[in-house]
Amino acid sequence: MKLFGNQPRLDDCLAGRDNNLNLIRVIAAGAVLVSHAFPIALGEGAAEPLKALTGMSLGAHAVAIFFILSGLLIARSFDRGSSKVRFVMARILRLFPALIVVLILTVFAGALMTTLSFSQYFSSLETLTYVPRNLSLAFLQYPLPGLFADNPLPGAINGSLWTLFYEVVCYAGVFVVGILGVLRMRLMFTCLTLALAGAFVFSGIWVPEGGLAYRMDKLVQLGFPFALGMLAYVWRDRLLLDWRIAGLLWSLPVIFGFTILLPLVILVAVGYSLLWLGFVAKGTVLSYNRLGDYSYGIYIYAFPVQQSLALIFPGIGPYENMALAAPITILLAVLSWHLIEENALAKVKPLAAWLELRLPRFVRLGGTTS
Repeated sequence: MKLFGNQPRLDDCLAGRDNNLNLIRVIAAGAVLVSHAFPIALGEGAAEPLKALTGMSLGAHAVAIFFILSGLLIARSFDRGSSKVRFVMARILRLFPALIVVLILTVFAGALMTTLSFSQYFSSLETLTYVPRNLSLAFLQYPLPGLFADNPLPGAINGSLWTLFYEVVCYAGVFVVGILGVLRMRLMFTCLTLALAGAFVFSGIWVPEGGLAYRMDKLVQLGFPFALGMLAYVWRDRLLLDWRIAGLLWSLPVIFGFTILLPLVILVAVGYSLLWLGFVAKGTVLSYNRLGDYSYGIYIYAFPVQQSLALIFPGIGPYENMALAAPITILLAVLSWHLIEENALAKVKPLAAWLELRLPRFVRLGGTTS
């Protein structure tokens, strides 16, 4: 212990706001754009970066990063928050205002690119159901009529939205284990995470897309990294952050490189490294926090922008797609943050206070009477 005794603990780092989490998230969102450029430009089944080497594509690793950090921060939000209503309101206003806008903009932008006439396009059932179905998160609709049908990856308007359903399910999981007090039962939560890790090792086996088994499989694949982030929070006062520990953890992928444990040990190494990079690494990178959190905007705008470029420039390669899509997507993400997301988050506290005055005490306390 003396070797690592002078290193900061996660609990101490969580107390401040000087961290690199926004920067990490925006890099992860950019990695999703990079990963999607290959199937968008070359078609479904195109080799994506890191897939052959690690068993997960670059985009899958980036999404796992989002879920690890979300697990940590959402668990902290629930545990430290005094209001369950405010917790729920914060989750709603973080996801849905920007999502509503991107869906509506997509419908109207699609009208300029569809092969149908304006009247045919706007009277189509697919156009009318696109926004409500995608807002449901559970019943996503990928195509719009006459749009992207001849692209290398035909039909899909915004293929990134599928993860949002599982993110909300994970939020609900935090709420449930928080209400039950499991967030403060370290051994029990650790056992639950180990069980989820076992399921994760055997996930990814082919199951029919769209069925319950498929959804459960995806939930395990995303729920495990989310649980890793929660586990870090649960053990925050014991968890030392040291680059040497990160180095030791990165030896595990070498040891287990030819086994089914490879994706799991990579996620463990990535998760711990994120904590060190996010909270311990300092310097000029901290200045990024003055800009804003553009990661969600990049994530929800990149795919339709990339598909539009594949339509406008037939035969465009993946690297050209990345180069053209990146500045457009970043501009849309900046506008989304400053015009929509930031303003929506500013409404969390007053809206939660308004609701608390009108909800029964049982609901306000999340189902407890103590």
